Amino acid sequence: MQTEFPEAALHVPTILLPREDVPLTSWAVIACDQYTSEPEYWEEVEKRIGQAPSTLPLIFPEVYLETADRGAVVDAINACMDEYAGGGVLRELPPGFVSVERTMKRGVVRRGLMVALDLEHYDYRDGAQELIRTTEGTVLGRLPPRIEVRQRARIEVPHIMVLIDDPQRTVIEPLFAEERPPVYEGELMLDGGHVRGFHIGDAASIERVAASLAALKRGEPPFLYAMGDGNHSFATAKAVWEQIKAEAPSPESVLDHPARYALVELVNIHDEGLEFEPIHRVVFGVDTEELMAAAASFFAAQDFSWAFCEDEIDADEQASGHTIGFCSGQRRGWMRIGDPNVQLAAGALQEFIDDFIEGYSLAKVDYIHGEASLEKLAATPQCTGFYLPALAKDDFFQTIALEGALPRKTFSLGEAEEKRYYVECRRIAP
Repeated sequence: MQTEFPEAALHVPTILLPREDVPLTSWAVIACDQYTSEPEYWEEVEKRIGQAPSTLPLIFPEVYLETADRGAVVDAINACMDEYAGGGVLRELPPGFVSVERTMKRGVVRRGLMVALDLEHYDYRDGAQELIRTTEGTVLGRLPPRIEVRQRARIEVPHIMVLIDDPQRTVIEPLFAEERPPVYEGELMLDGGHVRGFHIGDAASIERVAASLAALKRGEPPFLYAMGDGNHSFATAKAVWEQIKAEAPSPESVLDHPARYALVELVNIHDEGLEFEPIHRVVFGVDTEELMAAAASFFAAQDFSWAFCEDEIDADEQASGHTIGFCSGQRRGWMRIGDPNVQLAAGALQEFIDDFIEGYSLAKVDYIHGEASLEKLAATPQCTGFYLPALAKDDFFQTIALEGALPRKTFSLGEAEEKRYYVECRRIAP
């Protein structure tokens, strides 16, 4: 069976799953970059798992990046990977894809396809125009802890979601028209919903997927895949792959190395279960009035105004520019940038926050999924939460093709509990 399809940067992986007696309720945990200011969430995860086999000890939840002994955590992750890879916890499927059907708590279904993508067709540097495109700026400072894990890892366990623009539904959706027994099924913890996976191992289906993907390429240079979630994890895989090539006697000698590829879930941007959600900002360590005074200075030449309001944000949504709501304790307000220099509200706000924090050492920023979490955090003293609007997904691919990467943390695929849960693994060491 053919396993390489270079015209679509596609590799047919050999996927590892937990053995059949390991329940998904303890095995699968949510993406490591969620609930980054809510350690109580991760404490509850740890409590629920207990001593059961789980993906939790295979990842580094970012809530602990600043407080944990990074070296010790990385050592423990790699040791657990060694144990799971050689100790009977994981079972190996025949080469093939896994189609994923996820029913979210709100009742909608999202479908995806687990494949491996060729990192030779990706570059996270600004302005790169590869077949696989980054969609937000890569913060290089977020890569080192991930690189430390992957450099020594025997397996990868990804939360990466990659988007395809398939309005005719030619790639993923036809796979669900055929009856197949699930290779896993179960409930996901903490409002994650229900998930089922189906093995796609026949040559005809694999070749049909590859041909349908190749037919979706657009533009020159061609563009096929857009990073959805897990941009920094994919960039980490690329950085480690480049290290492997650099340290080899010659790049050609390692072209069949398993780390050349990264396991991802493909999702059709036109899937009814996929929603673009905003990623809000919360700024800690400064009073709202002081923060707004700094904003007025920063946006002085951009027709800036702001005000508190009694309840709902009462700014005129039809006004030109960007209107951004905020909350602090029980207060609500809005700020308006009437003549912005930046096209997206998230980009304008991020420029200000970056500038402010650089000169104000007591302040820090976090990126929050969901208004409830934002308002909970903003209720603490000296904290301001900013509500950002959702990005329209219909013209997403065209925007990336024409303008390149968006400002970082511009969009999210669903609310926090709808992010990918870790289930599938793949060997990345020879």
